[in-house]
Amino acid sequence: MLRDLYTVDILTLTFIGCLIIVALSKTLFTKRFNEFILLLFNSRHTNLYIKEQRFFDLFEGLLFLNFTLNLGLLLHTYLNEQSFNRLPQLDVFKYALLIGLFLILKVLFERLLSSVLDIEPIIDKYIFEKTSFQNFVGLVLLPINAVLIYTLTPNQTLLITLLAILLALQFFGLFLFIKNNLNVFRKSLFYFILYLCTLEIAPYVVLYKIITTNWV
Repeated sequence: MLRDLYTVDILTLTFIGCLIIVALSKTLFTKRFNEFILLLFNSRHTNLYIKEQRFFDLFEGLLFLNFTLNLGLLLHTYLNEQSFNRLPQLDVFKYALLIGLFLILKVLFERLLSSVLDIEPIIDKYIFEKTSFQNFVGLVLLPINAVLIYTLTPNQTLLITLLAILLALQFFGLFLFIKNNLNVFRKSLFYFILYLCTLEIAPYVVLYKIITTNWV
């Protein structure tokens, strides 16, 4: 069903901004971008750039910004569908900012924890791969948001299905990381599962509750 026309000025500007960000990242880092979009099919991007990982990387920063904005758009669409009244379009930036701050603080905490436990090399690699798949999801969200904003009228079933697909991509990245580092985790698989439940599942549940209960 084609969606009814209504003003989507802020959503359109946000979507255009995301397109500009992706175009800029491809222009500035053409070779790396071409390797990055093949992330699902090979580990060439990870193997090449894990050694060059820095506290702030412009390529990752641009794609991270695209990811947070696109996730903000999708979250706004989802919550708008759940609400009886249309939510302010500016809430997209509120969601994106909250998600971005949450993810940055989470990574800083993970790095601190890895330093305390003296497991920095493996956690650094894990964070790099997780962030890469996260940014890849940001690219996947671009066409999805375009369809949801301009074409289809979203419903709960469709949105939950899309969220499930995006989560599956993230878990696929986690599966590949565990598979490629199985020897490291074999002796401490229980602790890694505990780590996932504590730092990779519970925080997102808390973040979702904060947003959906109108605490922000």
